[in-house]
Amino acid sequence: MNNPVRDGTAPAATTLDTRDPYPFFAARRHENGVYHGTVMDYSRTSAEFRPRDSWSAMSYAAANAALRDNRTFSSDFYDSTIGVFMGPTILAMVGGRHRAHRNLVTAAFKPQSLQIWEPDIVRPICHALIDEFAGRGSADLVREFTFEFPTRVIARLLGLPEQDLPFFREHAVQIISYAGNPQRAFEASTALRDYFQGHIDRRRNHPTEDIIGDLVTAEIDGEKLTDKAIYSFLRLLLPAGLETTYRSSGNLLYLLLTHPEQFRALQQDRRLVGPAIEEGLRYETPLTLVQRTVTEDTELEGVAIPRGAVLDICLGSANRDEQRWERPEEFDIFRTRLPHISFTAGAHTCLGLHLARMETRVALECLLDRVTDITLQTDGDPHIAGQPFRSPNRLPVTFEAIA
Repeated sequence: MNNPVRDGTAPAATTLDTRDPYPFFAARRHENGVYHGTVMDYSRTSAEFRPRDSWSAMSYAAANAALRDNRTFSSDFYDSTIGVFMGPTILAMVGGRHRAHRNLVTAAFKPQSLQIWEPDIVRPICHALIDEFAGRGSADLVREFTFEFPTRVIARLLGLPEQDLPFFREHAVQIISYAGNPQRAFEASTALRDYFQGHIDRRRNHPTEDIIGDLVTAEIDGEKLTDKAIYSFLRLLLPAGLETTYRSSGNLLYLLLTHPEQFRALQQDRRLVGPAIEEGLRYETPLTLVQRTVTEDTELEGVAIPRGAVLDICLGSANRDEQRWERPEEFDIFRTRLPHISFTAGAHTCLGLHLARMETRVALECLLDRVTDITLQTDGDPHIAGQPFRSPNRLPVTFEAIA
């Protein structure tokens, strides 16, 4: 058994190339499925949010095992990080309390709802955005499309006025950027609390058929949710609903545009849209890691990890594990499908995974229905970058509108 010295201090992470962290991931994965160190960049993080002892699950087997053992590897880690700003959310809950809240919220994302949301909300929003640039023959698909459609979708699902989009988008980003500016995150959290409190109060007097309305009338064990529980969940849902979908859809478009033969095949056979989405999620995971607290001395893949350590579960590394996939460093929409781990696994599997997949599928289908001969303009070197959030900052394209 590998048993590294425990001195209470995590080795500093090697500086990652945020454009291509995968060689670093592969090197650590080849050494061992579990690495004594972090894959987070804490250089701009306040000292109170830096773990004293960090470990990283790099292999698919290690990441999957940790995610499915919520007792030993607890998500209550988030109570002392983003939970400080968001309040209590299902992200950090464990045990029966987590199951009760999750079951309640899951009801809002039931398949019947998605069947209504697709034609009534998601598809019209995507077409409306394309209307704004289709006649121009060029666009930045990040700024004008992939960043916009998830924001507008989540606003409609929550029943929020479209004119408030800039307000809650800005404040949601400020909260998840808490590590660099805690004071600004606190202020953003307070502003969103006050904003959502107004919507909660109005729905108590005048119920509505939207997610906020559902939460206001919902009950757990015969008791209604408190206002704090509702607005804390909404503060989580905003960045969760925006960040990963806009990043994953941007990643997919970039990958297809830089692999033109595969893109042409997909254009000719729409049955490849689903496989392309899954391969994009595997190959360029929009959120490369989640974190857990180790609740007791334990072993993971034969490596001893002490109680109290923080475990970085590196989804970006796990999704390129050569022990699971052939040619994992290649983007290939034709590969034999195996489940990836981009939506995590176990009790805290992403609640919105079906919505995210549907949104991405509809966005791609609408784009293919409306424009053709899409070409990425490479003069400004557009590329995917970031750690732990990854996506392209811009996707300048030219195209021909379909009459």
